[in-house]
Amino acid sequence: MTENASVPGPRRDLAMHNDWFASGWDHILPRQGFPLAMLIGTASQSGFTGSLDDLMRDAFDGHWDMIGGNLDGALTFSWLDEEWDYEAAPEGREACETSRWEQFGNMLTAAGFPLPRTVRDLSELYLTWGLASREETPEGTRWSMPAALPLPGDLLPLDAELAKRLDGMRWTMRTGPLVETLVHHMADELGEPQQILTSLDRLAAATDQDVEDVRLALAELVESGDAYLYRGQEPADAERLAAHRRFRLVVDWEHFHEHRMRLSIGG
Repeated sequence: MTENASVPGPRRDLAMHNDWFASGWDHILPRQGFPLAMLIGTASQSGFTGSLDDLMRDAFDGHWDMIGGNLDGALTFSWLDEEWDYEAAPEGREACETSRWEQFGNMLTAAGFPLPRTVRDLSELYLTWGLASREETPEGTRWSMPAALPLPGDLLPLDAELAKRLDGMRWTMRTGPLVETLVHHMADELGEPQQILTSLDRLAAATDQDVEDVRLALAELVESGDAYLYRGQEPADAERLAAHRRFRLVVDWEHFHEHRMRLSIGG
């Protein structure tokens, strides 16, 4: 768990599970799924015992706009008070909501789960799915979340397009920081050379990363068309390279700068 934002008043900090965004549930659930995960993450902190209603009363005086009011508030796939983006969804809010509910309902029905209509309903599904656990103890109700959240595809039948999109998102979240570290070395420390003769273990030492992390970063750069690997004149496969084996790393910096947004990791 990581503490992200303070709850109003002198009570406790909100906590969000580190695995939430990488898991992909935000792309499956109604909008209240995220604040519900935050509420359960907060309840899972040491020192808290009680129901989610107790936490709502203690932290928000029983009403939290981000969750749609309280646990009995209706689930929606958009915030009703936000301006609608007709460019992204020209069909309008009502038609979009209907379509999202149909897709969501079909997935749950096919997997044998009830369709939740309120935040409280969804919290019970979190328990069923293993996103959260609830235990009654002599001190009161204790909440917890697993170290690694189950993935949507482990529980629900995802269509091929959605499954591919979630896999790609998880891959990017996994490799993004690794790529950024490698690019920082290539761009900021070496001055964007067109090519270098190197090896996985040399790059690992230069970037203070594990060899396998460097391998993943190179694979992502090659997959995205930003770089090419060669052994002699033949293309090389990052996944098959021995750690000590020399290869040429050729970077297409024009392609890189056109298609990627860099984050600053220096001082």
